[in-house]
Amino acid sequence: MRADAARNRSAILAAARQLIAARGPGVGMDELAAAAGVAVGTLYRHFPAKEDLVRAIVADLAATVGEVLDAGLAEVRAGRRTAHGELAALFHRVVVEMGQERLLREALASREALEAIQRQAMEALTEIVAAGHADGSLAPDVTVGDVALLLRSAPDAQAPRPERERWVELACRALRRADA
Repeated sequence: MRADAARNRSAILAAARQLIAARGPGVGMDELAAAAGVAVGTLYRHFPAKEDLVRAIVADLAATVGEVLDAGLAEVRAGRRTAHGELAALFHRVVVEMGQERLLREALASREALEAIQRQAMEALTEIVAAGHADGSLAPDVTVGDVALLLRSAPDAQAPRPERERWVELACRALRRADA
């Protein structure tokens, strides 16, 4: 891909993430092109349909989630953080800090998108949960499915920040071993 084409694609994805996260997937392609600073034809050359654009955003989000999980897993492996602490950090990042939470939640409503993100995350989450069982920081009955369920049921970005922070606190309490 030429450098200018790569820049245009990156600008389109950034603008789409921002607009779709703020207003939902109903944003028009003309508006997305204008926000990206490209012509509509340029947008359509990169993404012939809005579904293609949303799929690309979801793929980027999946990669980001994978990178966050891999970095967290490295912290757990090195003994710098407990599995519970890492899951708490993950919940805080996804639920409280990520501006794209709305887009992520909408993406997770799509079975195809959910499967892509799960493939990216499952191995790292499985190891983090196993480490939590080994280090005693997680309740013995906590599963990777439980972690995924909590993330899917998290409040979206429309909820006030204190409510999202409280959700993280309660979710972390639910994962913690009772005597910890």
